[in-house]
Amino acid sequence: MTPPVLRGVAVVALAISLPVVPLSAQTLRIGLASEASSADPHFHNLGPNNQLRRSVFESLVDNDEAQQLSPLLAESWEPIDENRWQFNLRTDVKFSDGSPFDAYDVIYTVCRIPGVPDSPSLLTTYTKAIMDFEVPDPHTLIVHTDGPYPLLPTEFSTFGIISAKANGVDGAAIDFSPDGCGDLNYPATQAFNDTSAAIGTGPFLMESYRRGESVVLVRNPDYWGEPAAWERVTLLPLTSAGPRVAALIAGDVDLVENPPLQDLDRLNADSTLRVVQGISNRVIYIHLDHELVPSPMIRNTDGVNPLQDIRVREALSIAINRDAIVARIMGGVAVAAGELLPPGMFGAHEEGDLPPNAFDADRAKALLAEAGYPNGFGITLGTPNDRYINDAQVSQAVAQMWTQIGVETDIDASTASTFFSRRNAQEFSAYLAGWGAGTGEMSSPLKALLATFDRDRGFGGTNAGRYSNPAMDDVLTEALRTVDDDARQELLRKASRMAMEDFAIIPLHYEVSPWAMKATIDYTPRADQYTLPYRVRAAQ
Repeated sequence: MTPPVLRGVAVVALAISLPVVPLSAQTLRIGLASEASSADPHFHNLGPNNQLRRSVFESLVDNDEAQQLSPLLAESWEPIDENRWQFNLRTDVKFSDGSPFDAYDVIYTVCRIPGVPDSPSLLTTYTKAIMDFEVPDPHTLIVHTDGPYPLLPTEFSTFGIISAKANGVDGAAIDFSPDGCGDLNYPATQAFNDTSAAIGTGPFLMESYRRGESVVLVRNPDYWGEPAAWERVTLLPLTSAGPRVAALIAGDVDLVENPPLQDLDRLNADSTLRVVQGISNRVIYIHLDHELVPSPMIRNTDGVNPLQDIRVREALSIAINRDAIVARIMGGVAVAAGELLPPGMFGAHEEGDLPPNAFDADRAKALLAEAGYPNGFGITLGTPNDRYINDAQVSQAVAQMWTQIGVETDIDASTASTFFSRRNAQEFSAYLAGWGAGTGEMSSPLKALLATFDRDRGFGGTNAGRYSNPAMDDVLTEALRTVDDDARQELLRKASRMAMEDFAIIPLHYEVSPWAMKATIDYTPRADQYTLPYRVRAAQ
């Protein structure tokens, strides 16, 4: 049960061939645009965290550059009836402390995920379908679900496995519950951050994690799979775009994420460097407050929340000139968005079937007047200023466009760590953010961003605006129980259209992700935008 290949992934590599340098004894230095908020693989369902954990903590199922599923700690899997999937686990895998990997480590991991203290965004959206486990033998895992659940293998690619034995837990004695498995000994987040609990099965070991400074990985000498090409990897948070690309040009790093768009031509012209880029699964969107009255950052409405009126939401959407943002702010390295995943991904509409809202400032003004706001109102737009490509600049452009229709818009920009904490506390009436579909299909953003918030079901975990549409929830729920791929895809398209026609959220554009690196190395762009050190290789 694998999602189809992401069609239309463009890969560009412009460089003059240089002699290939042996990599086996080298250190790889990577400049990151955003850093992980923790080394704990379950602490925060956030791109930089999920990216980091893959080098140290492996999942049962892997996915490639286009999010096709492939075996990892599980050699194979299949549904054995309506309510059960069987995963056949590798028998030759050991954790970095020498303890053998088995089915009980998977159960222990799933037990830990719901109870990670102070998590800004739990991974429970990927584990809530699990009702129970059977272990016929240590390397056979049978997972029970409540009815058909086609996404289970995909969701088993999203979280890393930790060792029960390393934490003194007899996995066979665990009394499993989807909401937590009792008073087990779980490692604290700090134990991962100081690396004492960084015991995984991955191609690298974590030597150090110093937030704001660096993460150092070293090759796992006992890795069960193909050894990493690099003896040592240093990950450096260089969140400012200018210094990041300057470090590459100066030779201080070997590869950087998200080089400044305005520098791509210059980098492509340098024969010592290589640039690759590809369309991503990440949509940049604006989330609106559908719940709070009065809404915290709206002015001049006599305590009313105007965002609860579909006419106001439509006005805000069509007041945005997406093509201008793509051309002027993103330098053409983005694609205007009509929904939450680009055409070609599972559950997204075909090209042209659900296009971006057309820019129409005059109609936007008319809709505001019709809704009772002929003179507009005031609003503050929250945004990170170091998480997504040109995020603060995009927010400034949106603010100017909204102001032009009478919605006087201020910007509240902050670093990603501060922004996400405030977003989760529902401090913003409107905010800009991004979502990358971890599953590679439309259910991911619908379930996380727009499904009615329900902690028990794992719905709406990132729906800080508390949008709720029970009819859409029903269609999404049906899709999540439909094993037939064609039928599931049509249901996801239906749910997406319902949300877009309700202007539940305002999609802006899909990021096209660039990487720049020394010409002696190469990297294949990934739809999930992850920079995975073990996938960096010598140029051919």
